[in-house]
Amino acid sequence: MTVTEFIVKFLKSKGISCVFELSGGMIMQLIDSIHLDGTIKLVTVHHEQTSSFAADAVGRMTGIPGVAIATSGPGATNLLTGIGSCYFDSSPAIFITGQVNIKEQKNDKNIRQLGFQETDIVSMVKPITKFAYKITSAGQIPEYLEMAYNIATSGRPGPVVIDIPMDVFRANIDGDIYKEEKIATSNFDINSKAVEELIDDLKKAQRPLILAGGGINSSGTLLEFREIVKELKIPVVYSLLGVDILSSDDEFKVGMIGTYGNRWSNISLYNSDCVLVLGSRLDIRQTGADTVSFKANKTIYHVDCEPEEINNRVIGCKPIIADLKEFIPLFHEKIKNYSFEAKQDWLEKISTLKATWPDTNELQNIKGINPNVFMHALSNSDIDFSAYAVDVGQHQMWAAQSIDIKPNQRFLTSGGMGAMGFALPAGIGASICTPGKPVCVIAGDAGFQLNIQELQTIVRNNLPIKIIVINNNCHGMTRQFQETYFKERYQSTIWGYSAPDFTKVAQAYGIDSETIYNESEIDSSLKNMVSSSKPFLLQVMIDAFTNVYPKLAFGLPMSEMEPFAKPMEMEST
Repeated sequence: MTVTEFIVKFLKSKGISCVFELSGGMIMQLIDSIHLDGTIKLVTVHHEQTSSFAADAVGRMTGIPGVAIATSGPGATNLLTGIGSCYFDSSPAIFITGQVNIKEQKNDKNIRQLGFQETDIVSMVKPITKFAYKITSAGQIPEYLEMAYNIATSGRPGPVVIDIPMDVFRANIDGDIYKEEKIATSNFDINSKAVEELIDDLKKAQRPLILAGGGINSSGTLLEFREIVKELKIPVVYSLLGVDILSSDDEFKVGMIGTYGNRWSNISLYNSDCVLVLGSRLDIRQTGADTVSFKANKTIYHVDCEPEEINNRVIGCKPIIADLKEFIPLFHEKIKNYSFEAKQDWLEKISTLKATWPDTNELQNIKGINPNVFMHALSNSDIDFSAYAVDVGQHQMWAAQSIDIKPNQRFLTSGGMGAMGFALPAGIGASICTPGKPVCVIAGDAGFQLNIQELQTIVRNNLPIKIIVINNNCHGMTRQFQETYFKERYQSTIWGYSAPDFTKVAQAYGIDSETIYNESEIDSSLKNMVSSSKPFLLQVMIDAFTNVYPKLAFGLPMSEMEPFAKPMEMEST
């Protein structure tokens, strides 16, 4: 068989059912082999960045690596942002790039390029991949494909890149030389004494919390984590990538923490006396700049598979070096030897805070639609989305603050990379791997325009994707930043920026659409969206000067949030 036929055989053996691609000369042999086999679905998109974001979403949704392929040169470089997204947010993914024929490669020659579109993609991606390798012979294919798959899925998941020259794709290979080299589990020597101390401190604490992050999902320990929460009876706050860790009706779910966290959650975390951090790296978006006050008067146990993440910014945490795949089962087994009582005073205190600071009251005297009100209405409409794919910007924070998550729903967004343009491609990926189930894309007008061409991919594949465009006719998050730090000079956010009428754009692609301006229109528009079995776009117009509140006042303790407190220093948006 040819190398490309072997690649198809390999992907099928791993349960990979779809590949995202945009055609190009260096990968046509592989595209043709996938097509002729007919088992794996080829999803043709209109920009390689879409391929990489879609693969990211598949990896998050299934735990099986998403796969995207791209031609050499611009095709490969267009994957970079999505590869970085997979790396920072721990999404398993395999990227196969085509390369020019071996004889056309410059190698050590002191020239910029020999072959047309020759580009050293491996050197470019090494800092944002777990593994990247340029194949030089057909005989390497079985070993390195297996290695790439195992690396992508072992330990902290992430992306791998295999670069294959065009002539190697065409070469013949013995299909039986299949060298399987399983990577052993991390086998951390988990400190049993530290785990016993953790259990003891959680039992003694009067105001305990669990801080849950995206690592719980990426480690595949979500269901067992939920069982642990029930047994510990400890309330849970979460990071942006942990929005879907617990359903919104779970009695121990508190809310999101961080820069734009729910006010009651930040205050609860600030006042806690013992915190167990799982699947979160305690970056500045979660703790704010004042890490001293974040740590003050509380014991923090930080579990992480990367030792340098612990006591990196927040000093004085008690480290437990472990992969959650190993820690969660061990911890679960140990707590079965104890009985835990809910700290009713603490739970009531949190409930009081939530009643005092409801998310829908954070925005006072705004014109038109309150986006937090809209998010609640959207998530409580009569449609059971398999996932919310959310872009980056103000709408992202309103969604994270106010979406009511059901038990089996996912909340997908670009965390570490923070890439605008993520939502529509991620929605396509989520829809492809949950066939027949609706997916909700939530985007702002600015971010939506980055990959708007993929509306055609939705139509061509008849994907049941519902698109919400929160349109404030500006780059809202950076506009809010300018309001705080740049004396309301709105260059490039309002001045010099514009957006089209997205209902007309949707209609041009053959997608049903509607626009609303007032809260009185929300219910009827959502009913129209729910009743449609086809793709649907709802444009929600909001005032350009609607801010996201609460917002952590940088330089102050995380309990101090705008608009009531003012920042002492400039922060990232």
